[in-house]
Amino acid sequence: MLASGQVPNIVTCSILLDGLCKTGKLEEALKLFQAMRNNGLKLTIVSYNIMIDGLCKAEHIEVAKELFNKLLENGLKPDVYSYTIMINGLHKEKLTDEALQLFKSMGDDDCVPDRCCYNVMIQGLLRNSYILKATQVLTEMDGNVILAVPINNFPGYVLCRRSSILDAFDNINSFLVRHNL
Repeated sequence: MLASGQVPNIVTCSILLDGLCKTGKLEEALKLFQAMRNNGLKLTIVSYNIMIDGLCKAEHIEVAKELFNKLLENGLKPDVYSYTIMINGLHKEKLTDEALQLFKSMGDDDCVPDRCCYNVMIQGLLRNSYILKATQVLTEMDGNVILAVPINNFPGYVLCRRSSILDAFDNINSFLVRHNL
């Protein structure tokens, strides 16, 4: 492409970036990301999300946080996918309090959590033994999100494994009754 004088656009570069991240070539991905910025390509939220996701999956959470925090600086607003990526990465690094704080701050950017974001938040809380907080977030989700979640995606089974089975049963039962499931 370059040999023929054609310059790749943001879509092509983002596809390359995604491929590099998914194949574990993070150093090359970071170089490409920097080259995209240096060569005047207008980076999109998609480009940032790809890079942040790659950094989180490679357990480079501090660099991912820096990049996430530079979004506004670079004229971009994090979207629900950006938040979900970061929340998931924070949970995997056992930074659950930070994940919860980030989740609560979504409204500051006029970003509303969707079902997927709630699911990531709840599962991360449960994996890190924040059972009460997970139940509170589940209750919040119940009031804020249109639920079309299949029951097999419902994270209640983790409540049963980790906490009081009777409490979990009560929470799941009331949830199912409210939604005629």
